[in-house]
Amino acid sequence: MKGGRGTLLLGLLNQAPVILFLGVLAAFGLFSPKFLTAANLSNIVVQSASTAVVAVGMTFVLLTGGVDLSVGAVMFVAAASAGKVALGGGSFALAVALMFLAGTAAGGANALLVSRLRVLPFVATLGTFFLGRGFSLWMTETRAMNLPESFLRVSTVKLGGVLPLPILILAAVVAAAHLVLSRTPYGRQVYAVGWDAGAARKAGVPTRTVVASVYIVSGFCAALGALLSLGQLGAVSPTFGLNKEFVAIAAAVLGGTSLFGGRGRVFPGTAIGALLMQSVDNGLNILNADPYLYPLVIGGIIFLAVAVDSGRSALLQRLSRRPVRRED
Repeated sequence: MKGGRGTLLLGLLNQAPVILFLGVLAAFGLFSPKFLTAANLSNIVVQSASTAVVAVGMTFVLLTGGVDLSVGAVMFVAAASAGKVALGGGSFALAVALMFLAGTAAGGANALLVSRLRVLPFVATLGTFFLGRGFSLWMTETRAMNLPESFLRVSTVKLGGVLPLPILILAAVVAAAHLVLSRTPYGRQVYAVGWDAGAARKAGVPTRTVVASVYIVSGFCAALGALLSLGQLGAVSPTFGLNKEFVAIAAAVLGGTSLFGGRGRVFPGTAIGALLMQSVDNGLNILNADPYLYPLVIGGIIFLAVAVDSGRSALLQRLSRRPVRRED
């Protein structure tokens, strides 16, 4: 396939997440008028905020060719730490500060294992996953902790009485991550390391530092995602953050991020992926579909996204394109 036809097809494949998202909105809107109401669409964004923020951090890791299987456990550690402080009489500000400290520290531990000790990302983050969940279960004594009302205000407060705070936080995180990855030298280094770490090293890119930094970003985003989750749940249960790592990876992959590194975008990619997953869940709920169908539908969409990514990679090879920064 050559020339204009190949370029056109590549463009369509690059926009596949957006096309799929619009298709899902149209399909559910056709079956239920309630789905496309402003209130429901706002609810979808609010509910997806936690997943989307965690997925943004995961995107940084995936772009370098790594993976972070510990984000759900990091969320649990951050939430459990905040719960202990809050229930012990500490202020909301202190609890939140401890959440971010715990998340960043956990990300730093992953960074040390992967970038300095050269442990495979899958093995390193799987280890911290079990350590994090075990430590959190010990802290909470495997009991649910009902948190003060101040945590619920995170999801109920509206800017100017209109814009929910989770949407504002999500927009800020996505915008900041998009600008960093697409408009800064650091962002170009992240893509370069994921595309070809050896070549990036020869070009003078501090590959170890870059790899370490993305795990710290992921840990920070996991803590922020935990805060947004607490705003909706108001409690820390023994299953808090469970399987969140797989949901975050799925959102990033649905948004077009390659599992092999070097290719993907936070906006509209990962953001659309998270919204897509929440839209499907919300739409099936509105239609009163069998709950057992939920994972089957999501799984089918993920397989479709992987097939699109494979087709895009094959087409790029045929067109002899070697992008380093990002796709346009």
